[in-house]
Amino acid sequence: MNQLSQALAYLTSSANWAGPAGFAARLAQHLGYTALAVTFAAVIAVPLGVAVGHTRRGATAIMAAAGALRALPVLGLLTWLAIALPKGVTVPLIPATLVLVLLGVAPLLAGIVAGFDSVERDVIYSARAAGYSEAQILTRVELPLAAPVIVGGLRSCVVQVIATATVVSYIGLGGLGRYLIDGLAVQDYPRMVAGAVLVTALALAVDLALAGVQRMVRPPGVAKSG
Repeated sequence: MNQLSQALAYLTSSANWAGPAGFAARLAQHLGYTALAVTFAAVIAVPLGVAVGHTRRGATAIMAAAGALRALPVLGLLTWLAIALPKGVTVPLIPATLVLVLLGVAPLLAGIVAGFDSVERDVIYSARAAGYSEAQILTRVELPLAAPVIVGGLRSCVVQVIATATVVSYIGLGGLGRYLIDGLAVQDYPRMVAGAVLVTALALAVDLALAGVQRMVRPPGVAKSG
């Protein structure tokens, strides 16, 4: 209980929020790593997921690959890439981003494919029979109906990257993981608890925000999927 009170005092001290190593700066770094990784993950997952979801070809293989990516040993892969890549040690952002992208692609890709799969085939057949082109079916039928599930995949992707981005501090980067790594090095457990609380709070806040977006994109008259 004493450590919890010390962690609370550490969190509420204005001195710990200022400067290049303060909570505000570390939070900005953490969000920066997350945004970078999610952007690259979207560049990979969106076109691939849309193509597979629309054609319904290769969906099983894609879902299996996404499941395999979820099981990646993140810390081990991060360490290996930092050593194996030519500039992995001097530019640690490269291996860190690669690992976070691989981690983020899986839930986003799975969410996109699952979103298209949730659209009833009869609806698509009806649109095609009504003279809709494939592009119109994609943009006017499938994407609007699949949007809630797709945003759910994005929600899972972002939260997972936020939670895992703490490990990039292991190879010398910043972010909220610094409080865990640096606190462990000097056995400053209140600092570690404060860092863990901030990561958890950030993940929960982002998850709630994206849950709101998920509700907003649900087409009127479409029942909740869960």
